[in-house]
Amino acid sequence: MQNWLLPEYIQDMLPDEALRIEQMRAQFLDLLRKSGYQLVAPPLLEYAESLLLDGGDDRDLRSFKLVDQLSGRTLALRADITPQVARIDAHLLNRQGVVRLCYAGSVLHTQPAGLTRTRELLQIGAELYGHRGLESDLEIQQLMLQSLALLGIEGVHLDLGHVGVFRALVNHAKLDRNIENELFVALQNKDGTALQALTASLDAALRDALLALPSLYGNCAGVLEKARRLLPDYPGIRAALDDLQSISGSLQPLVAGVGIDLADLRGYHYHNGMVFAAYHAGSHDAIALGGRYDGLGKSFGRARAATGFSMDLRQLYSLLPHRTARMGICAPYLDDATLRDQIAQLRDAGEIVVVDLLGDASLRRELQCDRELVLRNGAWQIVAL
Repeated sequence: MQNWLLPEYIQDMLPDEALRIEQMRAQFLDLLRKSGYQLVAPPLLEYAESLLLDGGDDRDLRSFKLVDQLSGRTLALRADITPQVARIDAHLLNRQGVVRLCYAGSVLHTQPAGLTRTRELLQIGAELYGHRGLESDLEIQQLMLQSLALLGIEGVHLDLGHVGVFRALVNHAKLDRNIENELFVALQNKDGTALQALTASLDAALRDALLALPSLYGNCAGVLEKARRLLPDYPGIRAALDDLQSISGSLQPLVAGVGIDLADLRGYHYHNGMVFAAYHAGSHDAIALGGRYDGLGKSFGRARAATGFSMDLRQLYSLLPHRTARMGICAPYLDDATLRDQIAQLRDAGEIVVVDLLGDASLRRELQCDRELVLRNGAWQIVAL
């Protein structure tokens, strides 16, 4: 086997992609810094129990694990940075008020999320701790949409959901955890046959409500009106639908469309409120995800109200139109003080100046230059190649 081959769904980033992704990262972090979000940088690996919170989550299956030769304990390579940021808020910062944090770093998955996706994502995101109201949900969602617009992603459609609807139904049904998990899987897959079988023993009102959830998807106003007709008037459901109606109205001006999906339970095992996903016409997969997860910090000794979002910069890059690489200026390799000063001035002005160490004209195009510095009449001048 050739030693230059990489594992499946693991790719290098070549110069154009690497540069643009780094520029996108800088734009994103600058927007968040101006919005009061402080950058944190947790490690790539931790003890497995710190990263694999809640046995119902699929992070365990998505995470690479290894044995620490120092302690003998199991380590995991992070598949999601959100639990690490929750740990930092709950255990290290230990602030009492609202805390805004952001991050950017690689995460690794054992399996790709899709045929065109990498197993090494460059995850960026923002998390807001210490506030339970709709104001923080709205801030996070607006910030996500502003970030996508800033990075050049247009025509975004946003789907909103609320795990409180499903949670209210299963709590009233007093289902055991195994049946609840099976219902969760059936709803995620929109598997009507499995739903029929799992709800057969429930009373008619609960059965009809659970069977209706997969159909409660689409136009915001229409779905919410239909949900109020079809779902029981439990306080938890009423509050969830009211929250969705309020938030959707505020977000309409920022996106191409806002929809509702009451069967979207992504992250159900740690999300406890509103969830959301952004989509783009150029991708079948969600391009940004988020939601409320008030209980996650409890695992680190301090439960905190929390909401946030994350995106994969490598996925976003694939949606952007190709951009011609910026060309530079080729300079000869000479021990000339005037030439060195000219190169320094051009670089200070933002130009790319590449010193041609080989001096081979046939290789000059590989330097990505469309101009060169030449000495004419005693002065260094820029001329086209």
